[in-house]
Amino acid sequence: MKQQALTGTIISDPKVLKMSPILLFVKIADTHSGQLINCLVHKHGLNFLYQATLGSQIAFYGHYNQRKQFVIDKFMINAQLSA
Repeated sequence: MKQQALTGTIISDPKVLKMSPILLFVKIADTHSGQLINCLVHKHGLNFLYQATLGSQIAFYGHYNQRKQFVIDKFMINAQLSA
């Protein structure tokens, strides 16, 4: 497992895949390459669900699983301000 730090923009609303323990799925567009990254959030899933909004900037740290999904271990969300 190679850990990576990435930044991007949330382009889909988080979807709850499993409730106990909570598992979320979200799509993020990478800032540097422009690639679409399919991500899973397990740790601090409720905080992510509360903070994540469409179009928010996110910095995240984690690794890719066997299905080429990025598993987020740590994240920091910079929410967009609306007028």
